[in-house]
Amino acid sequence: MTVNMTKGQAISLQKNDGGSLTAVRMGLGWQAAPRRGLFGSRTREIDLDASAVLFADKQPVDVVFFRHLVSDDGSVRHTGDNLVGGVGAGGDDEAILVDLARVPVHIDQIVFTVNSFTGQTFQEVQNAFCRLVDETNGQELARYTLAGGGQYTAQIMAKVHRAGTGWQMTAIGTPANGRTFQDLMPAILPVL
Repeated sequence: MTVNMTKGQAISLQKNDGGSLTAVRMGLGWQAAPRRGLFGSRTREIDLDASAVLFADKQPVDVVFFRHLVSDDGSVRHTGDNLVGGVGAGGDDEAILVDLARVPVHIDQIVFTVNSFTGQTFQEVQNAFCRLVDETNGQELARYTLAGGGQYTAQIMAKVHRAGTGWQMTAIGTPANGRTFQDLMPAILPVL
C-alpha cells in the first residue's frame, strides 16, 4: 500500500512484519509541460537529474549522481542519466538504488535532490514525483508528488535517515536553484 506523502511527512521504513527494509529504490519521474506557441501546444525536452548526497553528522561524505554512479562504499547506485524525461505512465525516469544493509554505520542521512541541468524552471515541468520502492519485491511504499511549478530550477525532494535501529523517509519538497547538487548544498544543510 502506497503512502501519498505531504511536505514534511515522515514514514518508517519498517516492514509490516516488523522486519527492516534492506534495499530501496528512490525513483524520479517527470514530463515536460506543454507550452502554447504561435502554432499550438508543444513540449520541450527537460533534463532533470537525480542525486543522492550521503551525510555523516551533517557533513557531506559522498554523492551519487550522473557523473559518479556508485558511492565509494558501493551501497548507493544511480541507474543512469535520462536527458528528456517522460518515460510514461508514472514510471521512473531516473532511479537511485540504496542497499540499506550496506550503508556504512557512520552515514546517518541520504538526501535526494532533483535539479534542472539545462536550467529550465519547474514551470516547464509537470507530473514530477519521487517515490520509494521496496527493491526486493517492487512494492511502492511512498510517493511524493511535486505540486505546482515555480521559478526555481531544483528541489530538495526527500531524505532517508537513521531512526533508532531502522530508517525513515521524510518528504522535504524545498525549492532551490542550481544546476548541480553542489549548487544545492546551501539549501540542503538546513533540512538535515
